Amino acid sequence: MNSDWQPSQRYPDASIVVLDEAFNKYRMPLTKVERLATGVTRWAEGPVWIGDQRCLVWSDVPGDCMWRWDEETGSVTVFRKPSGYANGNTRDRQGRLLTCEHGGRRVSRTEPDGRVVTLASAFENKRLNSPNDIVCKSDGSIWFTDPSFGILGWYEGAKAEPELPTNVYRLDPSGRLTVVAEGIHQPNGLAFSPDEKLLYIVQSRSVPREILSFEVTKENSLKNSRVLISAGPKGTPDGFRVDMDGNLWCGWGMGEAGLDGVHVFNPAGKLIGRIDLPERCANLCFGGVHRNRLFMAASTSLYSLYVNTQGIPNS
Repeated sequence: MNSDWQPSQRYPDASIVVLDEAFNKYRMPLTKVERLATGVTRWAEGPVWIGDQRCLVWSDVPGDCMWRWDEETGSVTVFRKPSGYANGNTRDRQGRLLTCEHGGRRVSRTEPDGRVVTLASAFENKRLNSPNDIVCKSDGSIWFTDPSFGILGWYEGAKAEPELPTNVYRLDPSGRLTVVAEGIHQPNGLAFSPDEKLLYIVQSRSVPREILSFEVTKENSLKNSRVLISAGPKGTPDGFRVDMDGNLWCGWGMGEAGLDGVHVFNPAGKLIGRIDLPERCANLCFGGVHRNRLFMAASTSLYSLYVNTQGIPNS
């Protein structure tokens, strides 16, 4: 934990790095990276903005806990413990919390009355591996990745033998689960383009690691995959979100200066900007009153930065 880290004392914040002139549009001169919480997580993941409560919920996967940060008071409290080794989170089109759980090897939904129900835990009578990240499409369908990270050992879940390949799934509103992508080496973060015509998926154990782009058909299948971003020899993309202009804001990290934080790519896959953090960033989301505040779950801490764009709805 970088307990000696301090926010910039100057504007503009030097940790917000412009690598292409196009990024100047999104960089606000009178904002800086803020640390909202630190020391409560071992591996921070899955931030999700709960706008009607003006709070952020995020996961500590190995800590088996979900945390809540309150925008009005700045207080940090336990949201749910145990959490089922929760990882990625999002909200469905009715505002209910959707969570990927390593412990239950399931995707769950939190009902308005607080009950937690299982949406998916098996495919063709075989248990899922350890659902990782999750998004909800405008038609109400739920898309999630299922790598094996949570069953590889006893730290982020329980050690077990995989029963299924590391697929990407779609759960339609009727409850039918289908495979939409297979053959991806440990699929991780995923997000739709603003028009939902593309789905981006991180292939986190390819060499080098990659962010893949797929066309989404009218029948909700995927076709014409291609490598949008090759992370290079040291690049480690994890979770990411997309803004209204189609830029990808990607959690990044490799334990080195210039690599830990957030990398921002335009829709063509060109790196245009960077947000340097003192810790490796696993995942992020947009939130705040105007959906222009970037929340970054980074190892032992939670950070934020106001940016001059908005995340797409349900991001």
